[in-house]
Amino acid sequence: MTHQEILTMLGEYVDYLIANSSAEAPMWNIEKVRSGQPNKWNYIDGCMITACLSLYKTTGDKKYLDFSREFIDWFVQPDGSIKTYDPEEYNLDNVNQGKNLFILYDIFGDEKYRKAIEVIDSQLKGQPRTKEGNFWHKKIYPWQVWLDGAYMAQPFYMEYETRFNKMGGCIDSFRQFMNIQKHMRDEKTGLYYHGYDESRAMYWADPVTGCSPNFWLRAMGWFMVAMVDVLERMDEQLYNEYRTIQAMLKQTIEDIHKYQDEQTGMFWQVIDHGGEEGNYLETSGTALFAYAVLKGVRLGLLPERMRAWAEKAFYGTCDKYLSKNPDGSLQLDGICLVAGLGGPQHRDGSLAYYYSEPVVCNDAKGVGPLILAYTEMIAE
Repeated sequence: MTHQEILTMLGEYVDYLIANSSAEAPMWNIEKVRSGQPNKWNYIDGCMITACLSLYKTTGDKKYLDFSREFIDWFVQPDGSIKTYDPEEYNLDNVNQGKNLFILYDIFGDEKYRKAIEVIDSQLKGQPRTKEGNFWHKKIYPWQVWLDGAYMAQPFYMEYETRFNKMGGCIDSFRQFMNIQKHMRDEKTGLYYHGYDESRAMYWADPVTGCSPNFWLRAMGWFMVAMVDVLERMDEQLYNEYRTIQAMLKQTIEDIHKYQDEQTGMFWQVIDHGGEEGNYLETSGTALFAYAVLKGVRLGLLPERMRAWAEKAFYGTCDKYLSKNPDGSLQLDGICLVAGLGGPQHRDGSLAYYYSEPVVCNDAKGVGPLILAYTEMIAE
């Protein structure tokens, strides 16, 4: 396919997804579809609604805004309460969808969105923390910091504190990034480990470093986008902190780029084990890299020379995994359904574990980031 054909196909793909989805039954939430359970407030839908709102901002097409508002309004009640969401679950994943409330509040001025923002902020105010001050990833995972959590919570936290709390928690957010860099970055490769257990108690944690054993692509992808999204929301008064995260972002992109597959432009499920039996070129993490870099370049956070790396990742993913079915419907393949650490499934962070998780089509953890990258590709 030509590049223009890919961009046209992606526009059709988004329309197909939203035409076949509602808040009660989103076709892109494969975990929920497989479970047979009713839908709940979750980060996976949050990725898709962020992508739809970004498309609205880029194209001006109101259908994306209307769909997003209808979706969110199924959860957010007139009094600002959020159906199916419990702040005291203390799960950072549940904060992600909250970013979209700021956008809807700015567009429509409806106070229920402002009240819902406060409900989500109440979670962060009570979120358990490590001794050094980082949010636990979830209450059920004590003393643990996961890269994913930086994306799920920190952009919301930075925006809330900047807009509604006189920047009171902005330095706290910055320090959490610094602790991630301190504990989870591997000096040799520059890559970041998926998880860190301050207590060193988990079976997956290295007894010396506290880190999980491998570099999972999507976790790195979330972390790269977290840095871009937080910088976008930071006030210019935080000059030194801004420059520090910007430098960390640039270094992280430089370091992971060394592992970009020369032929396809994609990245491997376990980043530094390219070509190994069981490993595969994975869609979601590659799309997150493309989005982080394209947005970072547009915002002036990253040098223009990096755009070519992102475009290669974007088009390479589409060439390999975006296809049309015989019935004319479109699908995006190569998406790791889920990967985590600990829990009853004995997720030990080993290579075998990351290779064993299901690979699916059309899941928002891959679709959302690719559409976000697409919005950057078509932005004027």
